[in-house]
Amino acid sequence: MKALLPSVLFTAIAATFSVQAATPPDTLVIAQSIDDTSSFDPAQGFELTTIQAFNSIYQRLVQSDPNNPIDLKPTLATSWEAAKDNRSLTFTLSPKAVFASGNPLTADDVIFSLSRVVKLNLEPSFILTQLGWTDKNVDTFLTKIDDHHVKISWTANVSPSFVLSLLSAPVSSIVDSKLVKTNAAADDLGHQWLSNHSAGSGPYQIRNYIPHEVVILSANPTSPEGAPKLKTILIKNVPDPAARRLLIEQGDADIARNLGSDQMAALEGKKGVKPLAIPYASLYFLQFNAKASPALGNPAFWEAARYLFDYNHIAHDLMKNQFQVHQAFLPEGYLGAVNDTPYTYDPAKAKAILAKAGLTNVSFTLSTSNQPPYLDIAQALQASFAQGGVTVKLDPGLSQQISTKVKAHDYDAYMSSWGPDYFDPNTNASAFAFNPEDGSKTLAWRANWSIPALNKLTLAAIAEPDQAKRVADYRQLQLEVQKDSPFVVGLQAKSLIAVRDNIKGYVQGINPDMVFYSKVTK
Repeated sequence: MKALLPSVLFTAIAATFSVQAATPPDTLVIAQSIDDTSSFDPAQGFELTTIQAFNSIYQRLVQSDPNNPIDLKPTLATSWEAAKDNRSLTFTLSPKAVFASGNPLTADDVIFSLSRVVKLNLEPSFILTQLGWTDKNVDTFLTKIDDHHVKISWTANVSPSFVLSLLSAPVSSIVDSKLVKTNAAADDLGHQWLSNHSAGSGPYQIRNYIPHEVVILSANPTSPEGAPKLKTILIKNVPDPAARRLLIEQGDADIARNLGSDQMAALEGKKGVKPLAIPYASLYFLQFNAKASPALGNPAFWEAARYLFDYNHIAHDLMKNQFQVHQAFLPEGYLGAVNDTPYTYDPAKAKAILAKAGLTNVSFTLSTSNQPPYLDIAQALQASFAQGGVTVKLDPGLSQQISTKVKAHDYDAYMSSWGPDYFDPNTNASAFAFNPEDGSKTLAWRANWSIPALNKLTLAAIAEPDQAKRVADYRQLQLEVQKDSPFVVGLQAKSLIAVRDNIKGYVQGINPDMVFYSKVTK
């Protein structure tokens, strides 16, 4: 009987929608697609749906302030101290923090949470293994001093500030070790149970998850951050963005996520609805294979390409302000981000650059996903490059198939997007400005771009303990990649959502995981 209760609740709320065309006053109803969900275990969840939920159900030792994400705030830790050798951090834990189960937070929970990520070795574990941790040695780097003090050490040549950034990532969420161990099966460290349950200290906890149908979160009044304002969050699976737009317009949902530009345009001026375009840390760029042809490996061609990308037309006209123009590999809002846009669409200038370099009759095949907005942007680039005398043939396909070709270096050019894995500038620097040529499939490696000097600077930046010097390193990296590289970064995306105008206190930051529901009122 208990297993049926969530479905009964869902049916009852759905009935309320149809009769009243309004959501219950103590429930936040969100319409989005949840079909991407693999697991609500923070050691595995790496999709949009799961990482957007983690700030509601879990907390970390430190977390970014969504209004100023560069600023890391104490969360389950009240303070921390770096060792003189910059190879460890000692955290003081909040003595009052408890999990939703009522179990108090201790150093054992921190050690269990971080070590299980490495031992399970699932997709997001690479974020922590950058510290030199492996399933064999991780326990030696996590030391319990007493119940409220824990020491975290590493061997990698990285700074404490970089480690703090990694510890603020969703994968570093702290789980209730006693509850998880009670529900563990064999040696799975509770992974199967955590796939559809929660064991956190966040403002909400999972009441029920029905795959491809609904996620229901219930308030956790004992959360260290304080009780949330609403009792229930109901995330409905609505795969079709047009259907999500209709639900928010009719008042049957309080928030509609992941809308397209067409849906946003349709909601403009609608009574009771506020369309929001929130800056998002996702970059859209052109990437050339430097070894595909002499022309594509020529820096003069890379320079000309910067003047053949019709930035403003794509961002504002074609995509209806779904993007903003951005030309550096760190998104606006990141530590050290370069927000200058020195390049404009200028086919005449591009022609002159190509002519001076003796590049004539240049042509290439542009591979990209066959889904919007990728194919739409690629078609616009085909037209804008033609104005500069460069012939572009399109090669659209399934995202996975195209990605496989690019990783095999079987392509001329690639139009794609890149989003961060954690909130630190290294997440993008290590992709665009690092090619160790050891098989690591960074973007620079995929572009066949040999860059020993930039490799050295990228490694120096993550080891630099001085914040001002670290910012200077990342600015230098961006400016060099912006000026002379096989990458043409052109656009930064916006997250398109709509909320009912009676919703107050909703907070969303620049990173995909920075979604906060605890202060929402209706």
